[in-house]
Amino acid sequence: MSTRAELDETFGRFVALSQVSLTRTAWYLTGDTDLAADLVQEAYVKVYVAWARVRHDDALAYARRVVVNTNIDRLRRRHGETYLPEGRDVVDPRNATAGVDERDEFARWLAILPRQQRQAVVLRYLQDLSEAEAAEIMGISRGAVSSNASRGLAALRAHAARFEREAVA
Repeated sequence: MSTRAELDETFGRFVALSQVSLTRTAWYLTGDTDLAADLVQEAYVKVYVAWARVRHDDALAYARRVVVNTNIDRLRRRHGETYLPEGRDVVDPRNATAGVDERDEFARWLAILPRQQRQAVVLRYLQDLSEAEAAEIMGISRGAVSSNASRGLAALRAHAARFEREAVA
């Protein structure tokens, strides 16, 4: 049996190694830097409480699921989807790199998707998880993950086509 000090040490290492990945996932789910940071911190508290029972070789997947579920709980408390408010987390193109601009725009596009489609796209294509891993995290079947990801990608393609047509006009 591990002592509390050993558990704290392993949890500290886990936080250091997982923070970037979990924050990225939370940001793509929420589109808001501050909200993503809060979501990750809340998830870390929940993971810490369960740390003695968490399989350390699967801790990142467990923590991702906690982030997704914590976000679902947040949305339920708000009674529905949230979208990026105007002017929130907008990057000034004169002061930032093109990569940041593209990520900001992509997050805005993700925000138009319903919750499960957004989760499926983020987990499958941005976190590069398998259907089985995404299904486990989302608590739905592999087929539902596939269908939500497919619908989400179709909606993003349609949005991109509209965006392109408007830019040309």
